[in-house]
Amino acid sequence: MNKKLLCIIFCFLSITYCNLAHCQEQQEQQPLAKILLELEKQYNVKFSFETKTIEDISVFPLYPELSLEQVVRELKLVTNLNFKVLSHRFIAITPKTVLATENSMQHLEEVVVVNYLTKGISKTNNGTIDVDTKSFQILPGLIEPDVLQIVQNLPGIISVDERISNINVRGGTNDQNLILYEGIRMYQTGHFFGLISAFNPYLSEDISISKNGTSAKYGNAVSSTMSINNSDNLEHKTTGGFGTNLLSVDGFSKIPLSKKTELQLALRRSFTDLLVSETYDAYFDRIFADSELNTSNSTTQLALEERFLFYDINAKFLYNIDSSSKLRVNVVNMYNNLEYNQVFTSINNDFQETKSELNQVSFGASTSYSKSLKKDLNVSTEIYYSNYDLDAKSNNIIDEQLLNQENKVEDYGLRFDVSKIVSPSLKINLGYQFNEVGVTNSETVINPNHRSLIKEIIRTHAVFGEVVRYSQSRNTYLRFGARISYFNKLQEIIIEPRFAFNQKISDYFRLEILGEIKNQSITQVIDLQQDFLGIEKRRWQLANDTNIPLVKSQQVSAGLSYNQNNLLISIEGYYKNVSNITAQSQGFQNQFQFTNDIGSYTVKGIDFLINKRIKDFSTWLSYSFSKNDYHFENLNAGNSFPNTLDLQHVANASLTYSISNFKIGFGMNWHSGRPYTTPSVLQDESNLIIEYNTPNNSRLPDYFRTDISAIYNFNISNTVKADIGASVWNIFNQTNTVNRYYSLESDDSIIEINNRSLKFTPNLSFRVRF
Repeated sequence: MNKKLLCIIFCFLSITYCNLAHCQEQQEQQPLAKILLELEKQYNVKFSFETKTIEDISVFPLYPELSLEQVVRELKLVTNLNFKVLSHRFIAITPKTVLATENSMQHLEEVVVVNYLTKGISKTNNGTIDVDTKSFQILPGLIEPDVLQIVQNLPGIISVDERISNINVRGGTNDQNLILYEGIRMYQTGHFFGLISAFNPYLSEDISISKNGTSAKYGNAVSSTMSINNSDNLEHKTTGGFGTNLLSVDGFSKIPLSKKTELQLALRRSFTDLLVSETYDAYFDRIFADSELNTSNSTTQLALEERFLFYDINAKFLYNIDSSSKLRVNVVNMYNNLEYNQVFTSINNDFQETKSELNQVSFGASTSYSKSLKKDLNVSTEIYYSNYDLDAKSNNIIDEQLLNQENKVEDYGLRFDVSKIVSPSLKINLGYQFNEVGVTNSETVINPNHRSLIKEIIRTHAVFGEVVRYSQSRNTYLRFGARISYFNKLQEIIIEPRFAFNQKISDYFRLEILGEIKNQSITQVIDLQQDFLGIEKRRWQLANDTNIPLVKSQQVSAGLSYNQNNLLISIEGYYKNVSNITAQSQGFQNQFQFTNDIGSYTVKGIDFLINKRIKDFSTWLSYSFSKNDYHFENLNAGNSFPNTLDLQHVANASLTYSISNFKIGFGMNWHSGRPYTTPSVLQDESNLIIEYNTPNNSRLPDYFRTDISAIYNFNISNTVKADIGASVWNIFNQTNTVNRYYSLESDDSIIEINNRSLKFTPNLSFRVRF
């Protein structure tokens, strides 16, 4: 048997043995979440709360003879939480430390599905999926709450090449996603050039994902919206933790500075520049196997020296000025550095040395202030700054050739909004947002000498407003809003209506209809596939009034869900059209690689999910079917052809088991192959270019991957907890091709290049929390 497989089986058996020894002790208390579900059935009521509010709280079962009023009074005493009766059926649960302004507004948006896939993931009546990483338990292949890995388990969200920096939501490209960290728009989302989330998983607690029906306060992205936030409540005690895995070490802490202030800190750094693990080898092969650094047709490599590291730093300052106002300040810094030096012997037996360096740096800061002027009126303002810099250097020492490339984004933002609770069933939100985004692209070549520098700026003014309305029975939820944006450089005014409708049909069935129109002024393009050493070849670019228009999207979806006795079944159909895309933004590696044109893509699809929970087991099957086609006026004679991101069938089957201090997850991922373009069989090798068949005329083989992970928690002391985790990505070392393209050799022969997925990739972790 494979030694790697034997090793990992031993790890899992060891963890399981520790669990069995521990499980001999049974506790009489039960999780509050379980108690609340039973009370909802018994008294025909609905508890509304954030998942993190009740996490880690256990209580003894209540006597069934108690009245609802007695139950609420008892729970207030034993949990130290606020239980507010909103109507004869709805009860809001909030922590006692929450500000009054939040207690008057929080209950308007309710959780309609708890444990959407696993604990810590829930769905609200406004169409968003909320992830509470503090309550998150386990997903197959993950031993840490990597926020951008978690979202890929949701139907309709996938990365066609396994990279965090290339998340595709309902057929859209990654740059069409709006990703906010504490209100800061992020232009870098991954470490290790896309394989690891750049957001520290132990300080980021709340994630909100919207695939459609986005709130009107969010703009400038035509696909999904993902908002990531740290804890926003003062804990009045010092907490923290530290840990390590096979790639990095990290630590975080929440430190109260006074009764009204708190400082949150998190740091993470890789040790890959000092110590190489099997996990690092797998990641390195995935990223660099087919990059410009690792390919050479006319030379032989004699020596190689590499150095790679990443780190991120997060800090948040919380100040509750008084009972009605608060101030928050956030800072984030992300850094990736690669130094790659090669020594070759050329066909003339001469030595040739190349020194390459790639830096990817992001810095962001935000300040927000909110004030409750009255019990039902809240005002808030937020300013932020985001800076992204991608810099590549390639130095051929022998030939004295130097190439420098840089892509830089600077984003300044200001938002002001007012929220008014008109009645317990009606809320109004109005606001204004200003953004100034500048993008600089530069390239310097020495021998031959060449220099180009292009800097563009777009300023955007936007006003937005929306109304949230409940029916008197609270069975009907409606949010309708609009965003009006003015792009000064383009002298264009855009109106973007949005809506979300949720109707409770019966005790177990719900209907959801979502729709939106959105626009986007900044996108990523590829000039040459070998730009930035072929690793991060996408560069950000602004819309203009010549060859890059505003990207526009329209989307509508309708879904039906059934939820009873821990069984969830949901199905959702959608239609999505995105226009004014450029061919350069699609990364063509066929006859259109150097051709630019303006076109569109249309996606029609269905997302299906079935999830069943039986005591400590949770199992689900998700399936997505979609058809995603391009239409360009001047490409392929104006005929439509498959999108390069067109994965027509995507399925995921997973099983998680949690009991006491032990959690294990097992999952299988499958999808049909993505399209690619084959060369013509009539290819004349004397030509200097490759002759292709019709675009995207073939498909790669199906993708299949199996993952497993396990975590065991234990107490070191009364105040110090620890956990050990083990995971394997791609247990059976399945060879999956995630991209295929063709290139010409020096003798004009055609070679086929296949980008492979991650191979067998183990990981181990150890964490301590206090």
